[in-house]
Amino acid sequence: ALSALIEDMDQRGLLEDTLVCFVTEFGRTPKINSRQGRDHWTHAFSFGFAGAGVPGGQVVGSTDKDGGYITSPQAFTIEDYAATIYEKLGIDRHKPIYTPADRPILLSRQGQPIGELF
Repeated sequence: ALSALIEDMDQRGLLEDTLVCFVTEFGRTPKINSRQGRDHWTHAFSFGFAGAGVPGGQVVGSTDKDGGYITSPQAFTIEDYAATIYEKLGIDRHKPIYTPADRPILLSRQGQPIGELF
């Protein structure tokens, strides 16, 4: 379904102005557990981007052969994912936004945009 969405948006000319992002909050264990399932796994997981000028057809980062542990010199974090989205959307992630009670909230404190996606 995701590939069909991206292909359809590309054919309609919508993909160049739209950022499509997908992520999970955790990965799954690379091996089957004793109950024939997989558990939560925070050591490695995937997220993806398409459109909005993101160069397609690339994989950034790597894991071991089982997909269990990151082997890349640079491990990207969920904060990097968020910083990439803000940068692509032209949002200053260092500028606070304010709640109705005038409380400042920072969008991103530690993340850095993923350079390979620009």
